[in-house]
Amino acid sequence: MAETEKNMGEEDKKFSRQLIGKTIVSKTGKKFGEVGDIIFETKTGELIHMVLINPTSYTEKLDLEKDKKGQILVPFSAVIAVGDFMVVAEEDII
Repeated sequence: MAETEKNMGEEDKKFSRQLIGKTIVSKTGKKFGEVGDIIFETKTGELIHMVLINPTSYTEKLDLEKDKKGQILVPFSAVIAVGDFMVVAEEDII
């Protein structure tokens, strides 16, 4: 069982790395910026937030959650699709 858990952890790491740099857009096509980092629960591996880099002027007008360093956080729970872009449900963020 430990081997399976280890392999699952490696897959999660690969998945997370693939998300870095992806552009985040709303389902209506509004661009938010790019995924700069991912915050996750260390015990479970659950993805909690994406740290937004290169925020657009549209995003800066929104009152989004920020971390202690002032970085904009987008809840991973708002993600509705992952492909060439990270598509988020805007109503789940604001």
